[in-house]
Parts: sequence; C-alpha cells; structure tokens
Amino acid sequence: MTKTVETMELALSRKTDADMLREAKAFFELMHARRTVRDFSADPVDPEVIRLAIRTAATAPSGANQQPWSFVAIGDPATKRAIRIAAEEEERAFYSGKAGEEWLGALAHLGTDWDKPFLETAPWLIAIFAQRWGIDAQGRKVKHYYVPESVSIAIGLLIASLHSAGLATLTHTPSPMGFLNQICGRPDNEKPLVLLVAGHPAEAARVPAISRKQEGDILFWKTAP
Repeated sequence: MTKTVETMELALSRKTDADMLREAKAFFELMHARRTVRDFSADPVDPEVIRLAIRTAATAPSGANQQPWSFVAIGDPATKRAIRIAAEEEERAFYSGKAGEEWLGALAHLGTDWDKPFLETAPWLIAIFAQRWGIDAQGRKVKHYYVPESVSIAIGLLIASLHSAGLATLTHTPSPMGFLNQICGRPDNEKPLVLLVAGHPAEAARVPAISRKQEGDILFWKTAP
C-alpha cells in the first residue's frame, strides 16, 4: 500500500541571475572575514541572538528528518567555570603527550596550549550534542541515521549565523568530552561533538596570520564539454 506523504508549498522565490550572484558574493565576503578567536570580551550578548542562531542551526537537513541534535546554551558563570576546569584537565593530558608529537607539531603554528580562559570569559558557551538514538511517542528506542553528517551541517549553520550577527566564535573539542553530559544534564544517548564559544572579541584580540587554501586546491569542475 502506498503511503500518503503530507506536503506543503515551498516558500522560496526564484531570483534573477544577477541577484543570485550579488548575494552569493556578499555572503562569501562576509564568511571570508570569519576567523576563529581565542581572546574574548566579557561584554554580554543578548540571549535572543543565541536563541535565533540555534533555531537557524536546527533548520539544517538531517537523515530521515530526525533532527538528531541538542544544543545547551550556557551563560551561567558557575557552569562555565565547571566546564573550564574539566576541559583543562583533558587539555593538560593532551598537550603533555597524549596527542603525540606529530599532532602537537601540526598545532604549533597556532600557539595553542592547555589554558582555556575563554571558557569563562566569553558570555556564551554552546554545547552541541549528537543524539545517537531517540525515543518515539510510545517510549521505544529509535535508531537515528546519518547523525555525524546531520549535526555537522547544523554546526556549520550555527557558526555562520553567529558570525552574520557580528559575533566571534571558537570551536573547542577537548577529548574526551563526556564531562559535558554530566555538567549539562544530557542523557547517555547524546554524544557531545563541539563546545562552541561565542561572544565579542576582546578589544586587543589578535589571530594567527594564516591563509586558506586557494580555489584551485579545493574546487574541481566536472561539466559538459
């Protein structure tokens, strides 16, 4: 028996080629200016900005539309302090040899170390969790599909949304991150993927002088002759 799929009208108007090109260029220039920041201001950020950015992230496509993500927005100083203590414990082990010389060598040009003051200084931390499985309306366990891919897309949208709003971000990924489940009160079926730091950059903030790959190194066309 064929299942009837409920549909709705697509709310997307077609733009002219000139409009598309202009908007594509504008968005490229906006995102090309994005940089990871490690020196944050303690200046507050309206939680409504964070809420809307997370709502934007949740518009991401996902496997079977299961939307396998949870976001915890953390502005409480005591919680941020607890996260910093736990994260720095893992980072000390990482930089003390757990990572290996090759990995540490790859990070050397960025000047990073185990000290993570931004976890307390920045006004917001956003912990992003991937739901490995879910629970349906009858309380049964439901397998989720394409979870890493789906949540990764959502994280990209979150970063873009925050940058578009005028905020700086930092993707922090201490390993392991199980402490985030306990501190944030998330269940065992959720795996923390990224701890996103968000706020205004410090007045004297500086970033490493790095470059991005050239277009010819990342873009390969396959078109009809």
